[in-house]
Amino acid sequence: MYKAEYERWLAARLDDADLAPELEGIEGDEDAIKDRFAVSLKFGTAGLRGVLGAGTNRMNVYVVRQATQGLANWVKTQGGSQTVAISYDSRIKSDVFARCAAEVLAANGVHVRIYPALMPVPALSFATRYYHCNAGIMVTASHNPARYNGYKAYGPDGCQMTDEAADIVYAEIQKTDVLTGAKTIPFADGIASGMIQYVGEDCYEALYAAIESRQVRPGLCKTAGLKLVYSPLNGSGLVPVRRVLSDIGISDITIVPEQKDPDGNFPTCPYPNPEIFEALRLGLELAKASGADLMLATDPDADRVGIAVRCKDGSYELLTGNEVGVLLLDYICAGRIEAGTMPKDPVCVKSIVSTPLADVVAAHYGVECRNVLTGFKWIGDQIANLEAAGEVERFIFGFEESYGYLAGSYVRDKDAVVGSMLICEMAAYYRSKGSSIKEELDRIYGEYGRYLNKVDSFEFPGLSGMDKMAGIMQSLRDTPPREFAGHAVTRVADYKAGTITDIASGETKPTGLPAANVLIYTLEGGATVVVRPSGTEPKIKTYFTTLGKNLAEAQAQKEALAAALAPVLA
Repeated sequence: MYKAEYERWLAARLDDADLAPELEGIEGDEDAIKDRFAVSLKFGTAGLRGVLGAGTNRMNVYVVRQATQGLANWVKTQGGSQTVAISYDSRIKSDVFARCAAEVLAANGVHVRIYPALMPVPALSFATRYYHCNAGIMVTASHNPARYNGYKAYGPDGCQMTDEAADIVYAEIQKTDVLTGAKTIPFADGIASGMIQYVGEDCYEALYAAIESRQVRPGLCKTAGLKLVYSPLNGSGLVPVRRVLSDIGISDITIVPEQKDPDGNFPTCPYPNPEIFEALRLGLELAKASGADLMLATDPDADRVGIAVRCKDGSYELLTGNEVGVLLLDYICAGRIEAGTMPKDPVCVKSIVSTPLADVVAAHYGVECRNVLTGFKWIGDQIANLEAAGEVERFIFGFEESYGYLAGSYVRDKDAVVGSMLICEMAAYYRSKGSSIKEELDRIYGEYGRYLNKVDSFEFPGLSGMDKMAGIMQSLRDTPPREFAGHAVTRVADYKAGTITDIASGETKPTGLPAANVLIYTLEGGATVVVRPSGTEPKIKTYFTTLGKNLAEAQAQKEALAAALAPVLA
């Protein structure tokens, strides 16, 4: 079957000049053909994501057109504005795929609002809401290596598409022949007819105003003298981040020159992920040379931000997503209470794999902390529920341990632009009172205990990778671990089964959340171990939370737990 599909592609007159040489180059290579054609990229709530190249299991213009035809078929059943917003980041062919999607939508009688230049995830979410669209498309593969690209689909609320809608779109995609099934018109014809329009300056300005309205202490940054190094990691963050920081009064900004301009090859780091040291190395070197107070970096689609802070001895420390999330929660709560802007019955939201320290900090300030499944759409869902009840102002902050933050309800996805603004404001405030982010983090640990949160990943590449991952998860359910490194399991939460089981009593209760392939083990002494397959990559992630008298104690416990779990995931 896959060989016949390969032959069909090989014989077709493809209008992407890069694909034909690749197809000719793999002729006779059974493994290469199978890898590209044995399966198709699956469309889900995260859209599509895959390696660039020829075939049904690759990201190319034909797979993008097929996906967009499926989306167009769904949009045409939805009534409303019959409009889709489109944005894209700096990845290889992101602009090409964005235009391809616009051409298919316009050919199907669906109006398009497309950004004239690359803009990040939060801008796409905002435009989808601003223009009352039926859907949104963001062309990005987030922080994956350069050989990847992707296609994220959003619903009318600016949140990633629901399971129900994604299932309908996927069914429509399967009815569409990948090479010939999508309707399309030239982009210029779509512009000339008015079916394709560019996002207007009014939308840009409304986005920046919405972000800047989330300042906790407006005007503070104008006089604080914060010295900043920033890297957009060759992605889409440069224009919006620099604009917002300039607007709030931060002028001493040094951009990492090698990572300033959009470049989908990401020449300075193979993995443009602000979670890892290599991506931040050049920024750290520049921060040390200039004596900056703070270094921050946004990922290519600018929905996540990582930071390094200056310590008293002049060194710099990378902070985790959990640490920044807790710092921002503490800063927003204390600042809004001081300013008298804290709403009645405030709510923060975090994912179930994010640090429980946030629950403790929220309780200290009288804030309700809601825990949801991994994926920022679930945080967006909580905002939507508050909005439906006429109480959206109660939402003050949401975060995930993977460096995603949001304050405000103007979008329904994580936003590295507002994250960058609030981190800089927080740094400026602590600087103005003779403290620092690092000292405030030490204060939080001193007050609530030394929590440590670490994530390990186990990769399962190749066509059999998903089967191996499924087998490991099933084995953990069939033969539940009774202990890890001598720490007895006291409670198991299985979010796929929807149950929380107390080991001592055998009693179970519902999780109260939708089904998800996640297992959380609570251990004697309070540590937790989480096992979760990634929804977008062939890997299983393990999350460890330990609590010690000091960092060394917490770290030693984490290492023991990781060593105990490793053979299960081998």
